[in-house]
Amino acid sequence: MADVSDHELAAAKLRWQLERGERPVPASVRYESASGRIVVEFLNGAAFMVPARQIEGLENATDEQLDEVELLGETGLHWESLDIDYSIAGLMKGIFGSKAFMEAQRRGGQSRSPAKAAASRRNGAKGGRPKKSAQNS
Repeated sequence: MADVSDHELAAAKLRWQLERGERPVPASVRYESASGRIVVEFLNGAAFMVPARQIEGLENATDEQLDEVELLGETGLHWESLDIDYSIAGLMKGIFGSKAFMEAQRRGGQSRSPAKAAASRRNGAKGGRPKKSAQNS
């Protein structure tokens, strides 16, 4: 392993300080049970809120478990008892879980239940949804 010179170390620290100054730095995080949101506050006075139970792994968490949220360095959120970590940047981009979880969230009310499938087949046998006429448009 090569030795790092004092000059290289000073340059790396300066790059880190410049990079840190270009992004919001979290100051605190908390769970608000009244709104059901995780709130991240930043040193610049800004705040970010996300609905806790829309995040994969937190859907069925208790208020007590959600309240255990803590900052993971300057970039993430951590729930020790749930063994769950998320990047703040990812949450701010709307990434609330895995690709499969996000796809399921997007489908929303689309149910694949046997009852819904049977009702759809019965409706299809009757000719399906009525066509829109000029009057209904």
